[in-house]
Amino acid sequence: MMNNTMEYKGYYGSVEYSPKDEVFFGRVVGVSDHITFEGKSVDDLKHDFQLSIEDYLDSCRELGKEPEKIYKGSFNIRIKPELHKQLAIFSKLHNQTLNKSVEEAISRMVSA
Repeated sequence: MMNNTMEYKGYYGSVEYSPKDEVFFGRVVGVSDHITFEGKSVDDLKHDFQLSIEDYLDSCRELGKEPEKIYKGSFNIRIKPELHKQLAIFSKLHNQTLNKSVEEAISRMVSA
């Protein structure tokens, strides 16, 4: 997994350290709502991260709002038309969908 991240209930938080304030802090990434957390120790940070997620989920329930589900597995991209053409030809020649070709390329990129 990525460095400097934490996960709880499918939500991911960044982790940073402020030497000036002597505190760990972070923000939940991948959602538009601003969810932050902090702690003086790693255990404090983990605890506050989990509390922040629980507070977010509770607030969503109280407001009748659906919590954002991060990384649902679909996204739109824009690429140069020539690259799109090359990828479409590659996919056809390899008897796979365009989505499958993109998924394999991204998988290789993030696994490296």
